[in-house]
Amino acid sequence: MVKIRLMRMGSKKRPFYRIVIADARTKRDGKYIELVGTYNPITDPAEIKINEEVALKWLKDGAVPTDTVKSLFNKAGINKKFHEMKMKKDSE
Repeated sequence: MVKIRLMRMGSKKRPFYRIVIADARTKRDGKYIELVGTYNPITDPAEIKINEEVALKWLKDGAVPTDTVKSLFNKAGINKKFHEMKMKKDSE
């Protein structure tokens, strides 16, 4: 199973995350398939950078986002685009 999840970077007490595509069996900070974006919770407001094309491609291929990544996708509007893309495909 392929998941879209956070990979922790940064120093102690200064977290910075990469949003990655990884096999569900790999370690949190282990090997990943592809980098989707970044998330920096330290800045105010939190900085979220996501490559929409890559994220939508993996969602379409069946990758499952974790709860945190799902909420980040909601903030970035990617879940809405994916839902519209699915509805458009279903109506055809």
